[in-house]
Amino acid sequence: FRATVKLNKWNNGVRLEKGMSVEFVSNYAAPLSTNGGKEVIAAFERVYGVDIHKAGAMSSACIEVVRIK
Repeated sequence: FRATVKLNKWNNGVRLEKGMSVEFVSNYAAPLSTNGGKEVIAAFERVYGVDIHKAGAMSSACIEVVRIK
């Protein structure tokens, strides 16, 4: 999967820029909403060192997740 930030967001001391993108592996069809989005959160933490959950960005309004073939 590839998760991409759809809009600039600054919340709780966490800054997300439109276009920030991470790739990750998931066994779930909807990784953003399944299992608390832990895989998506971990991927952004690993690549950018930011907590998207703390930023309040754990929704499809802020993050676009697409399956990579």
